Amino acid sequence: MKTTFDHLYDKYHQDLYHFIFYMVKNKEQTEDLLQDVYIRVLKSYEFFKGDSTEKTWLFSIARHVTFDHFRKVKRKRNRFLEFFNWEDEGEKLKANQPIPEEVAVLDDQMQQVYHCLDNCTPNQKQVVILRYLQGFNIKETAEVLNWTTSKVKTTQHRAIKELQKCMDVSTRKEDGNDAERSQKE
Repeated sequence: MKTTFDHLYDKYHQDLYHFIFYMVKNKEQTEDLLQDVYIRVLKSYEFFKGDSTEKTWLFSIARHVTFDHFRKVKRKRNRFLEFFNWEDEGEKLKANQPIPEEVAVLDDQMQQVYHCLDNCTPNQKQVVILRYLQGFNIKETAEVLNWTTSKVKTTQHRAIKELQKCMDVSTRKEDGNDAERSQKE
């Protein structure tokens, strides 16, 4: 089993890390969730039948672990919010934001895409990450998400439209700021 685990780790660790990171946007949580993924993989590898590729099987596990995390966080947050009487809704804490060093590494356009992903639904975000950041094809993405290929295509189309709309707004804002700076100089 150790050699099997080493093989899976060496081959897919970086891709799994990026997939989870783009979903949770927090380095420490990503590392914790990745550890949970590997625990599930070790516990269930003997039951892997090979109906799909190892890669799609691993990403499917990563997806389930990540969504379990989101459900758990939501339940905790709701219990916490119910416990206290929050009068001031205006000041909400922004959780799961990337640390500045991580965003600085990305080039300008990737920074825009990264921030625009927040405008997408969770399903759209998953499809974009799997298709464009992880390089899965339509069929593999459908297998990971347990969807039909037509649902993947439709969700992908809607995600791209949402990203383009957000990127256009960001570009217009930047162009307007550049014009204001030029006028002041």
